[in-house]
Amino acid sequence: MRIELRMIGTGSAFAKTYFNNSALATCNGYTLMIDCGITVPLGLHKMNVPLDAIDGLFLTHLHADHVGGLEELLLRLKFQYNKRPALYIAESLIGPLWEHSLRGGLEWGVEGKQTLEDFVRIVPLSPGAAHEIHPGYRLEIVPTKHFPGMKSFAVILNDTVFYSGDTTFDPDMLKAVHERGCPYLLHDCQLEGEGTVHATLAELMTLPEPIQRKTWLMHYGDDMESYIGKTGAMRFLKQHERYTFDG
Repeated sequence: MRIELRMIGTGSAFAKTYFNNSALATCNGYTLMIDCGITVPLGLHKMNVPLDAIDGLFLTHLHADHVGGLEELLLRLKFQYNKRPALYIAESLIGPLWEHSLRGGLEWGVEGKQTLEDFVRIVPLSPGAAHEIHPGYRLEIVPTKHFPGMKSFAVILNDTVFYSGDTTFDPDMLKAVHERGCPYLLHDCQLEGEGTVHATLAELMTLPEPIQRKTWLMHYGDDMESYIGKTGAMRFLKQHERYTFDG
């Protein structure tokens, strides 16, 4: 089934030209936000996207450029829109998200003490099991290798779109996703330096051409434009643009 994707941001953690990497992925009338970094509320404002258009949230991991905008988003959804979206999240991230990222700003409200469940409907996820979030709309999480000891996850939507989150270069994972027939691979890309916590462009350029042709690059630095035409068969995703991905 068709997935319509709109990138809220395509930048790395410290990019200033491009907003933090995040996307709106809509299928069959249901809009899922993937990650919510510090700049996401501003990005949504510039895109004229009303917050109540968001039906569900998925988080790849807990770095601020992926969850730093959640406090504002959840407060506004609750008190301005009276909306409690679903939160699709790896079970291992639920406790740390509240204790280490959100509790300080959300625990106390006008109605007294609050919990994460006052703001979202938590849907725990486990790797390897597809979960239907809406009729005709499924997601599956895949563990990734970002920082040693840190839990992080890619997501596959309807066996059509693979969205890496943050990961070091993992050709075996990409080969497995390619061989299962997923036609679109959206991958974070560090344009310069060594790939200690992200896949580098140089590393991704070693992928076989059939995989490169499926690959769209995101989570890049502010010098992205100087690399246009230098990415092999891969292409850059652009922030705020609309993409249609057919399964």
